[in-house]
Amino acid sequence: MGALDDLRVLDLTQVLAGPYCTMLLADMGADVVKVERPGGDLIRSNPPFVDDPESEAYGGYFQSVNRGKRSLELDFGDETDRAAFLDLVEHADIVVENYSAGTMEQFDLGYETLTERNSELIYSSIRGFGDPRTGETHRQGQPSFDLVAQALGGVMEITGPEDGPPTKVGPGIGDLFTAVLNAVGILGAVHYRDRTGEGQYVDTGMYDAMVSLCERTVYQYSYTGDAPTRQGNSHPTLFPYNAFETADGHVVVAAFGNAHWQTLCEAMDRPDLAAEYPDPESRLRHRESLRDTIADWTASRPTDGVLDALDGIPVAPVQTTADVFEDAHVRDREMLVPVEQPGADREVTIAGSPIKMTETPPEPGGRAPLLDEHRREILGESSGPAGDISGRSPEAGDD
Repeated sequence: MGALDDLRVLDLTQVLAGPYCTMLLADMGADVVKVERPGGDLIRSNPPFVDDPESEAYGGYFQSVNRGKRSLELDFGDETDRAAFLDLVEHADIVVENYSAGTMEQFDLGYETLTERNSELIYSSIRGFGDPRTGETHRQGQPSFDLVAQALGGVMEITGPEDGPPTKVGPGIGDLFTAVLNAVGILGAVHYRDRTGEGQYVDTGMYDAMVSLCERTVYQYSYTGDAPTRQGNSHPTLFPYNAFETADGHVVVAAFGNAHWQTLCEAMDRPDLAAEYPDPESRLRHRESLRDTIADWTASRPTDGVLDALDGIPVAPVQTTADVFEDAHVRDREMLVPVEQPGADREVTIAGSPIKMTETPPEPGGRAPLLDEHRREILGESSGPAGDISGRSPEAGDD
């Protein structure tokens, strides 16, 4: 039993933000029907592939965020397919889409139309700049991707070396953080509906999400009048809180508390520093010289030697993905999940669910679907117009 196994989600999303949001819901047990436009999600053909892109059904990008879903291919420009979708809406709990504002309305499938068919429906959208229903702005309608959201929201301005250019954060946080917030909003709307019987519109904009993610810069600018900028791996108000090079790699050290600072000084055989800089304020004032002292000490030791010497302090090696794969903690927490790769001769690995629950543990539900793989079973569950097209052969075939 999954925590959300009584919910049916119609997932009209593609690429990353929307699919990641609905994947979280699927991991927690929701029945997620991925309604794909003709030809399928744009990202199905994106690499990497195990061996042969021609024989494999999709690449790693699609596999990673579409596990545990069922696929149905529909053309909203076709009246029969549109009627099939509307029939599915009548029995759905949630619709999620990440098209540009106004796209669903072009097919007369916007929020207002769908709620006429199902008054308890929760309709959720993920857009670059939000939806006019929750706050109209001049940016709505402009195209947006992760890179655009990170640039506008202030993430890039505070990321990178002090003397370097604005830098994008590695993971697509403009998509992923927005997706997580959207999932939270959906679950809040579900709870509200359980109490009132009323559905509602849930809207999460990528630009908005990045401003929220950069909450620290907002209050810093408000309090000081100075716009925060890049300062490498350090922290504006905590020290030491940084990355340091070792003889064979890098470590991060977060010893800003007085007790941790004293332990660090003892490990470096520098009790004088603990006495001279006993509080956070004095350490922040002299952070440059203190950083150099710590850096000289770590540089003369291998990573394991630094970790052993600083046992009990928040410290860790900077790991590669290969290191993550070898970390027993990651395996024990089931954060690496093997799944079938259709068309390949071996399984592949995708990231597991970080949400852990004692009574209803989320379970990644196997590989991503083939395009239109579940047509017969999905439309066979419907008693309306959808049944008229349930026999149409899926392009990708049944598995």
